[in-house]
Amino acid sequence: MRGYFIDVQGTLIDDKEFKPLPGALEFVHFLNKKKVPFILLTNNTKKPSEEFKNYLKKLGFEFENYLDPLMVLDEVIQTPVAAYGNDKFVEIIKNKYKTDYENPTNIVLGIKLYSNDELADIIEKILNGSKLIGMHKTSLYHKNNKRYPGLGAVLEMLKYATHKDYEVVGKPSIKFFQRASDILGVNFDKITIISDDLYGDLVPAMELGMESVLVLSGKIKSEKEITKKPHKIFKNIGEYLGFIKTKTRN
Repeated sequence: MRGYFIDVQGTLIDDKEFKPLPGALEFVHFLNKKKVPFILLTNNTKKPSEEFKNYLKKLGFEFENYLDPLMVLDEVIQTPVAAYGNDKFVEIIKNKYKTDYENPTNIVLGIKLYSNDELADIIEKILNGSKLIGMHKTSLYHKNNKRYPGLGAVLEMLKYATHKDYEVVGKPSIKFFQRASDILGVNFDKITIISDDLYGDLVPAMELGMESVLVLSGKIKSEKEITKKPHKIFKNIGEYLGFIKTKTRN
């Protein structure tokens, strides 16, 4: 049986009010009814894992399997750390790990609109030997109806500036996808991944052998913006559900 990796922000819930997108609740209900294995994969780092899971369940999503970068970070992090990102993310890291902004072993980056001074500070630490960890590698950051460079773009810029590599714990790292595959007990070639992030989620997943479904309800607004084709494209996950139901009937 095939399984599903399902992105959350921009796929199941919108990026502005964080409410269910058209057909999202119905799609998850359909999978549960058909006993199709699936896992919700999110790059959420603004809320602790259990808090965000409970929020999604309060919206009406019924699920058992869930994974976010905070649940994988323990495998790679070495303390003390210097955390950069939005205030909520930095607070989560400070509450969980020992921090040191003078001589950190690891620099941990979450998403935000970084100032030049912050980037300069991060660059100095990397050049002084701190190892860089990105919580995820999103291509675009959607905020206030505008699209900014995502964390993946920031990581690549820092790599180019310092000639030092980085590690990613969330999507689309192989470590993250493999953990999700192990939870489901389904190999990559039997998995369909649904996401609004073509370059940060789907393209790397396709390279691992997964089937890809792009929804135009988040980061990408039009097929005109696409330079690498996924396997399928739909307006939103509700439209994809209609396609599945029609295919099943036929």
